[in-house]
Amino acid sequence: MIQIAIAGSSDEKPLEKAEKKAREFARELGKYKDEVVLLTGGRGGIMKIVSEEFTKAGGVVIGILPERQEGNEFNTVRIKTGMDFAERSAIMINSADVLVVLGGGIGTMTEALMAYDYGIPLIVVTDTGYASDRLELLARDGYFDHKRIVKVEFTSDPRDAVKLALKQRNQPKFKVSTLHLSSV
Repeated sequence: MIQIAIAGSSDEKPLEKAEKKAREFARELGKYKDEVVLLTGGRGGIMKIVSEEFTKAGGVVIGILPERQEGNEFNTVRIKTGMDFAERSAIMINSADVLVVLGGGIGTMTEALMAYDYGIPLIVVTDTGYASDRLELLARDGYFDHKRIVKVEFTSDPRDAVKLALKQRNQPKFKVSTLHLSSV
C-alpha cells in the first residue's frame, strides 16, 4: 500500500486546466484503488475534485483538516487536527510516501517545498495555470537547492504523474547509513 498525498488549490472554482488535469489524475489513480490511500488537505477546490473522482472509483481518501473543519463530503476519513494550515500540511506530508502537486498558489507551493525539505518524493503537474507551474523554474537541474535532497519530477500529463507516484511503492523512504563506533 502506498500513501499518495496531493496538493492543490482550495479555490471554490479552480482554473479550468487544473480542474481537468485533477480529474484525469484521480481517474487514473482510481485504477489502483486497492494499492493506494489518498491523503489530502480535505477541503474544497482541487482537493475536493480529486477526492470525488477517487471515491467514485472505490478508493479511500483521508482528509487531514486544519483546525476543526469538516472538509468536503468525499473524505472517507476526516482527521481534524486542531492545527493551523501549515501544521496540518506537515502532518499530511510526513504521512505521505509521495506528494503530487496538481496546481495551486502559496499553500500548494509551501507544501511542495516542505516535501522537498523532508525528503518526500515530489511530482509537480505543470501547465495548470496556477503559480505552482513556476516551481519548475526553481528546479532547473531537478532540485530546489544545492542540498539536492530529493529529485523533483515535472510532467504536464496527469497520467504520467500517477505512474511516477506509483514508482515510489517499493522505494525506501529514507536513506540508511551505517554508523561505526570505535571503543574508547
